[in-house]
Amino acid sequence: MKMIFAEYLVLSSLVLGVQLFLHQTQRIQFVEVNDTAKIHCSSTKDLKGGGWKVFWYLRREGEKPTCIKHCFDDQNVSKFACKHERHSSTLEISTIQKTESGIYYCAYKYSSYLIFGNGSSLIVGDSYTKNSWVMLLVPFPHGSQVTGAANLACVIHGVSSLVHVSWSVSGELQEQGLTHSLKAKDGSLTLINHISVPMDTWTSGKNFTCEVKFNSSGNSVKKSTRYSAGFQPRVSAPPASEEPQGGILYAHLDFDSRNRNGSTLQRPARGKRVKP
Repeated sequence: MKMIFAEYLVLSSLVLGVQLFLHQTQRIQFVEVNDTAKIHCSSTKDLKGGGWKVFWYLRREGEKPTCIKHCFDDQNVSKFACKHERHSSTLEISTIQKTESGIYYCAYKYSSYLIFGNGSSLIVGDSYTKNSWVMLLVPFPHGSQVTGAANLACVIHGVSSLVHVSWSVSGELQEQGLTHSLKAKDGSLTLINHISVPMDTWTSGKNFTCEVKFNSSGNSVKKSTRYSAGFQPRVSAPPASEEPQGGILYAHLDFDSRNRNGSTLQRPARGKRVKP
């Protein structure tokens, strides 16, 4: 199923620019348990008469994507309902639960292909648990000079669902990093959100901050650091707090270098031992 989904995404990119463009502007959305979530998908094509060709897929962390709604079957409105405007489709999810957190993709059936939107992350309730903590990993002083890029990673441990991670450099917001997730036997998640910046930016003395938001109303957790040639690593990771914390040094992180269309894209794959 995962391979089929990936193939659909590739095929979508081949016909996207010519036939249809789907865009989900809500990159991330928080909603309380038992509320109604509304996920929007806009289209360059008139969907009023073609709404029956719209599908909705959900990908939960650590699971394969699944089709949760075919808008053709919308006569008997149940938990999932499709609402169409001329150039948009909205998925409404009533009495939503934490287990329904994940990334939602709208899709349109074109000929024998499915064309997908860019996805919207939905976080239901509070992802923070008593075991949650946040740690910031920074490059070993001499380990990144070969590549000319510095890789920073924000590790969010022991959460029950997705979180919102944002990065800023000296107060200026950056693009969202790429996230890799690990699922423990007890069902809790460890999320690793990674960004790559030019080496001269990292060594310029600017302040790098990772901010993690666990729910819609609670305080966020911020971890900050800056480059220091004589920086010494900390031994342990303290519990999450709002106080800035120097980054933990790592010796090396391996990153995949290909995205689905073959171009270069750095993605966290597996972390090596934290330098003692």
